[in-house]
Amino acid sequence: MKLISGNSNIPLAEAIANIAGIKLCQTNATRFADQEIWVEINENIRGEDVFILQSTSNPANENLMELLILIDACKRASAGRVTAVVPYYGYARQDRKQSGRAPITAKLVANMLQTAGADRVLTMDLHAGQIQGFFDIPVDDLRAKPLFVTDLKNSAMVQSGHACIVSPDAGGVPRARSIAKKLNLDIAIIDKRRDRANESEAMNVIGDVKGKQCIIIDDIVDTGGTLIKAATALENEGAEVVHAYITHGVLSNDGAKKMEGSALQTLVITDTIPNYKIDYGVVKVLSVADMFAEAIRRVHHDESISVLFE
Repeated sequence: MKLISGNSNIPLAEAIANIAGIKLCQTNATRFADQEIWVEINENIRGEDVFILQSTSNPANENLMELLILIDACKRASAGRVTAVVPYYGYARQDRKQSGRAPITAKLVANMLQTAGADRVLTMDLHAGQIQGFFDIPVDDLRAKPLFVTDLKNSAMVQSGHACIVSPDAGGVPRARSIAKKLNLDIAIIDKRRDRANESEAMNVIGDVKGKQCIIIDDIVDTGGTLIKAATALENEGAEVVHAYITHGVLSNDGAKKMEGSALQTLVITDTIPNYKIDYGVVKVLSVADMFAEAIRRVHHDESISVLFE
C-alpha cells in the first residue's frame, strides 16, 4: 500500500500516514513558469495499491488539476489500483440543473476522475447523495455523523435534555434526523429563501426551539452568511444558545471571523479542509484522520467499511 499526498491537505495526509504506520510516498510537485503543474513520483509503485489524498478545496481548480495529474502519473507508472481519497469533493453543490443552460459540474468532475484513471473514490459527506451515481466506479461516502455524535453524546447540553437538532434547510432534514435519533432529541427546520449564490435569508423556524440549546447540523459552511442568519433566526424564536456541527469548513471570505459576535456560540468543523488561518475563537476542529486511516486499511484488505458509518 502506498499513500500519496497532494498539496491541498498535507497535515491530514501526515496524520493518516502516522495512524496507518506507513510513510507518505515521496513526490515532487512544482510549477512551470506559466504555472502549469508538474508532478513526479520518486518511488516504485508498480503493482501497488495506491491511495492519493487530495481535497478539491480552495484553490479548487489547482487542487483538482493536481489530483488528476497525480492519478495519471500513477496509472502510467503501472500502479495496481488507484484510489482517489477526496475528503472534500469540490463542485458538489453543482449537482443538478437549477436553471436553463446551467452545467452539472459534479458530474463533469466525476467524468474527469474516471478518465484520469481512478479505480475508486473515497470521500466524506457528499453534498448530494446522487453524486455517487455519477460514477461508474465504486464510491465510498463516509459520514462525519459518528464523530459528531461521539462529541455531543457526553456534552452537558445533550444530557440536560434541553437540546434540539436543527436542519438549516429542508434538504438537510435526513442528516439532522439521523443524528437526532442517535441522541434521542427533537428536530427543528429552518425555512430559508436563497436569492443568489452565497446569499440567503433565514425566514421561518419550523418546530419548538424556545428555551432549547440548538445544534445546527450541515455538510458545508462557506462564507458563513447562511449559518449566522440561521442562528439569529433561532435566537429570535427564543433559543437559549446556538451551536453548529458542520463537516466541511470552507469558510471563504474570512468566514471564521464573521462568527465572532454572532448568535452562534460554537462552530465545530472537521479537518477535511485545512484551515491554517483560523484563530479558533468560536471554531473547534475534529479530526477525520482515524476514520480515513481505517477506511483506507479496510479498502486495501477488501474488508467492509459499513461499520464506519455508525
